[in-house]
Amino acid sequence: MSYPIRLALAVVAAVASVVGGSAPAPVPVSAEVRAPASAPEHAALEQPGVDVDGAAIARTAQLSAQADQIAQAAADLQAAAQKKTQSATPAKTTAAKPAVMSVPAVTPGSARDIARQMMLSMYGWGDSEFACFDKIITQESGWNVSATNKSSGAYGIPQALPGSKMATAGADWQTNPATQIKWALGYVQGRYATPCGAWSFKSAHGWY
Repeated sequence: MSYPIRLALAVVAAVASVVGGSAPAPVPVSAEVRAPASAPEHAALEQPGVDVDGAAIARTAQLSAQADQIAQAAADLQAAAQKKTQSATPAKTTAAKPAVMSVPAVTPGSARDIARQMMLSMYGWGDSEFACFDKIITQESGWNVSATNKSSGAYGIPQALPGSKMATAGADWQTNPATQIKWALGYVQGRYATPCGAWSFKSAHGWY
């Protein structure tokens, strides 16, 4: 009870005692009704609680899903790039084999034609001399530009021994029939004078 009220009651009690009347008993101070303590100001502003853990879990799940989408997109892009690179790369060819000295395809007919022309142009030898030379070469090599005697090592159309002798007629003596024939005609002319002279010797001895 506030002080002004107590004072007013005391005055009333004093007046009553003077006039001989009874006055209401003063209210003990201990019985004073006190106003309840005021609630904290922030209590009036209190809002419903928020589930922080639930929100965090939901956000984490969302970020995880986004991360998966990004990873999948990156994988798709990488696969597309690899496919594009493979399509742009030319198909692999069979591995190249070591280079092997190629021998021109010279048929006996073409080699004979070369010999016939060279005999006539270089030495003036006609068909009769060519016939003798043809017999020699047919028996020696069959007009094979790469014919090799396994036992002696004689080589080429004229079966030169060793084959490197024909290098005096040209550096391509191993593969060029014209070079081999040129050397053979020079050898025949120098040793037997004519192809028919060489054939006579060969017929008697088995070699020329």
